[in-house]
Amino acid sequence: MAVSSLVQCHVGWCGLTLQRWQMNCQNRTLAAWTSATAQWTYKQNRHAEQLRMSKVRPSILWRAGPLGRRALHTSFASSQEVMLTSERYGVQRLPFSHVSDSDLAFFERIIPGGVITDPEELKPFNVDWLQSVRGSSKLLLRPQTTAEVSEILRYSNERNLAVNPQGGNTGLVGGSVPVFDEIILSTALMNQVISFDSVSGILVCQAGCILENLNRYLEELDFIMPLDLGAKGSCHIGGNVATNAGGLRLLRYGSLRGTVLGLEVVLANGSVLNCLASLRKDNTGYDLKQLFIGSEGTLGVITAVCILCPRKPMAVNLAFLGCQSFSQILETFTTCKRMLGEILSAYEFMDDRCMKLVVSHLKLSNPVTESPFFILIETSGSNSTHDQEKLNNFLECVMASGLVTDGTVATDDKKIKTLWALRERITEALTYDGYVFKYDISLPVEKLYDLVIDTRVRLGRSAKNVVGYGHLGDGNLHLNITAESYSHSLLDAIEPFVYEWTAKYSGSISAEHGLGFKKKHYIQYSKPWEAVLLMQQFKAMLDPKGILNPYKTLPSSS
Repeated sequence: MAVSSLVQCHVGWCGLTLQRWQMNCQNRTLAAWTSATAQWTYKQNRHAEQLRMSKVRPSILWRAGPLGRRALHTSFASSQEVMLTSERYGVQRLPFSHVSDSDLAFFERIIPGGVITDPEELKPFNVDWLQSVRGSSKLLLRPQTTAEVSEILRYSNERNLAVNPQGGNTGLVGGSVPVFDEIILSTALMNQVISFDSVSGILVCQAGCILENLNRYLEELDFIMPLDLGAKGSCHIGGNVATNAGGLRLLRYGSLRGTVLGLEVVLANGSVLNCLASLRKDNTGYDLKQLFIGSEGTLGVITAVCILCPRKPMAVNLAFLGCQSFSQILETFTTCKRMLGEILSAYEFMDDRCMKLVVSHLKLSNPVTESPFFILIETSGSNSTHDQEKLNNFLECVMASGLVTDGTVATDDKKIKTLWALRERITEALTYDGYVFKYDISLPVEKLYDLVIDTRVRLGRSAKNVVGYGHLGDGNLHLNITAESYSHSLLDAIEPFVYEWTAKYSGSISAEHGLGFKKKHYIQYSKPWEAVLLMQQFKAMLDPKGILNPYKTLPSSS
């Protein structure tokens, strides 16, 4: 029987509500799984974990049900003050100047009212979103124009004052906050749209525009931003570009290296590099903007962005499905690409431990039967009838083959956002589980979950939770380990193991989060030393005094 004949289109909780459908399938014995003991060998432990993740239930049940309301995206409120980064990691301060009263007077003349020195006001700007690193900056500057940024950097370079560019402070690798007393240069007040061309879909805006605000602005014009992140309510487009953020729809729209057409950047000496050209094709010399995309504020401060925006899709569907094994997720993805083709816009996965954390810490509801794995499949196109027909045919195929065991589908915007919350808020749920060791890895898709299994086995009970989720459509795994508190011994057990494992399969130790402070010393696992040396030479040329975001991204050249 075709799925389409069982679908009842009516206004229900999940928009497109699937009638409860029981399919008979062969009963298979569930593999018993027992917690690993210290006496087991590594091989036995790994086998036991694989058995646990491959259990098969005897029936397939599709249903629609209420999900929890989406709460505000907030960080974990720690009851203890975060240890200073310099103390936790034993970092030595470089010989930069200290901010003096005359420096404060100069900055006040440049940006009246934009100089913040109050310790209480500075606290949230000194600590990262994860509350894992903390600096001790005594000065926050909030310029509103490129000219003001230029004056600030020119003066800071002359005085040898270190500067930490900061957008929405949503970074996950310690790149957005100072390590010592660097001046925090916030782009928060640089939040204006400069222009938008509704024919070409080209947007020009200041770097401090919040991603979600830009998307709302564009939606009124029937366009959208080409990237979507869980932190969209706080992150700035300048920070997105500086870290080359990927997000949920890279599968459909590609990376920022392709959608960013131009940048305006202020260099360390105050020079303004205006590469804001809005041309789709420009083959005159080197493409300098690419130097700054993903440079994490170490080569210059991005002050404006020119970006190509796609049309807002007229029809969007979101399927939330349960699978019994990671191999089934891979087979479903292959089928998905073949049957959905051009309307496929996102393919995300999460394991059952992620779901349990989201349910327990954020009080969201799981709308489907408990499964070892879950996937989110989004389609977007211009014809709802066409898209729903393709999606129904796909669902019929994966259900009949046993690849999917349960699921629900949403078509209206409110319900789609609620389903997305189950995936987008995993990062938030993890912070409520304890201290989080985060890893953002690119790997061949067939190897993604093997790293989670091997890490779980290696750490045993020393970790509270080891979870895996991410953008399977582009081979991006988010491996997260939680513990009751930060532990040097646990960190030593994780690193460099995770990086060595990744290098073994020709992966990248940073898929989209960047290197920041936490991962700069491991760049050699993804880049040859010749490439690192060339990067250091670019840094020395553009920022000879090293004032821009020091201690980040690259290992010391000394």
